[in-house]
Amino acid sequence: MHTLQAIITGSIQGLSEFLPISSSAHIVFSNELYGLITNTDISNTLNEEEVFFDIMVHLATLFAVLIYFFNDLKTIILDFFKSIKTKEYKNENFKLVNYIALSTIITGVIGLVLKEKVENLITNPQIVCILLFITGIILLFSERMYKGNKKITLKSAILISIAQGLAVFPGFSRSGLTIATGLFQGLDRVQAARFSFLMSIPIILLASLVYPIIELDFSQIMTFNFKAIICGFIASFVVGYFCIKYFMRLLGKLSLRSFAYYCFVASIVMFLLFQFFYHQQ
Repeated sequence: MHTLQAIITGSIQGLSEFLPISSSAHIVFSNELYGLITNTDISNTLNEEEVFFDIMVHLATLFAVLIYFFNDLKTIILDFFKSIKTKEYKNENFKLVNYIALSTIITGVIGLVLKEKVENLITNPQIVCILLFITGIILLFSERMYKGNKKITLKSAILISIAQGLAVFPGFSRSGLTIATGLFQGLDRVQAARFSFLMSIPIILLASLVYPIIELDFSQIMTFNFKAIICGFIASFVVGYFCIKYFMRLLGKLSLRSFAYYCFVASIVMFLLFQFFYHQQ
């Protein structure tokens, strides 16, 4: 992996992980385009270094979430243990921790079941384009159903968790599907986004710990281009942090329609572009 490619991919990961536009789709697009522009042969399967790099840029966005929501997380954790001590189980933050724990289990199960099918789609950009287009449709319809006057319940937490699980498919935006599902359940945009980002913490952490053990050959790690990996990590963290910061501010003012339209345009343009290039080969 080249340093420039790592910085580009890391920046795209940081930007698109939190915006409802599918980070996985944009990484697939950027890798394919990089290969076409530089005449680099993009392998049909992820090698060890690419898997490790993918884990690192996801960890970078996890650190961005932890730093941005640090005070929020501190309050939630203190309230959780206080509720256990006082047996006040109706506390909203106590419920929130349980909802996040439940979402982690549901997402993990769905991810394991769909793992093989997802891996087969990573190198098929046309299918990714179609899934990104569907993401746009979901975002558009969620805005039409938007009410924004309810709190998170067990039912809404389960449905949002299922949406997060389905977002393992490249092209389905994790933040897009979870925020949209929250809107379908009557949550306001900021509340839905906050829950979406908080519920991403344990699943990214677990995936970053479990996946390497299952997939990586650690004897090859010393052969990796760590300069490129570190540059990609920093790019993903910096871009991710500022993306969360300004996205949370904008959500109170903007609807998801603009992101839906972006998904439509990006998916159509990329689909036609890849069709053209693959026809020429």
